[in-house]
Amino acid sequence: MTTTTHYDDYDVLALIYNEDWISGLFQETIPVLEKLLLTRLTKGSHILDLCCGTGHLAQQLLQKGYQITGIDGSEQMLHYARENAPEARFILDDARFFNLPATFDAVVSTTGSLNYVMKIEELKRVLKNVSNALIENGIFLCHFFTQEEFQSNWNGKISGNVKDDYAWATKNIYNPDTKIGQMSLTVFSLVDESWQRLDKVISEKCYDKEEIIFALETAGFSEISFYDAHYDLGISQMPGSTYFICYKRVNI
Repeated sequence: MTTTTHYDDYDVLALIYNEDWISGLFQETIPVLEKLLLTRLTKGSHILDLCCGTGHLAQQLLQKGYQITGIDGSEQMLHYARENAPEARFILDDARFFNLPATFDAVVSTTGSLNYVMKIEELKRVLKNVSNALIENGIFLCHFFTQEEFQSNWNGKISGNVKDDYAWATKNIYNPDTKIGQMSLTVFSLVDESWQRLDKVISEKCYDKEEIIFALETAGFSEISFYDAHYDLGISQMPGSTYFICYKRVNI
């Protein structure tokens, strides 16, 4: 990884993600993977967890008997990932630029991580990198938050929590014209008996299903299916949490 591709936008989220957010997120993710992906893999399959965050999914998949490699662009996220899943391999890299040989049976990208890729051309590049890393007939499962989720969950929603040594609050706003959501985050941290404040705005892009399918096809994926975790799978309480699953087939 070069210094030009390093980013630390999500370092500030790492502690909150590791301690507060992850349990709620994985109430949905693990059942979806069990339903859509894991039945198509054999034990011992090698899975790449793209945008692996704090390694909680890697931890769960290791326990189920899979080999796991994780990629994330945040050094701080990977710090927690190595603690949570010490038997996995973790790589600091940018999803837009990573380059791994075709050795993976499956690639997963969950918890709306690809919504952080703000341009469709960059998203196509990410998906091409994924295709390059998959073996022939490899499977890709990716998760996006789509229009219904942004409209219902980003309409000025405020969240937060207070701990002994830090406190955080977020406010989510969605602009349907630009299809961009912005999360305004404020964190207070107790450092050397003094409270320090940090403010950050993190953006996410809402892609249409048609855009995502076209990007997957452009990257060479086929047999593309998609499932809304609320309407189709009965797992999520919130509509607009959408999973795409597809294959890398090689023409003879």
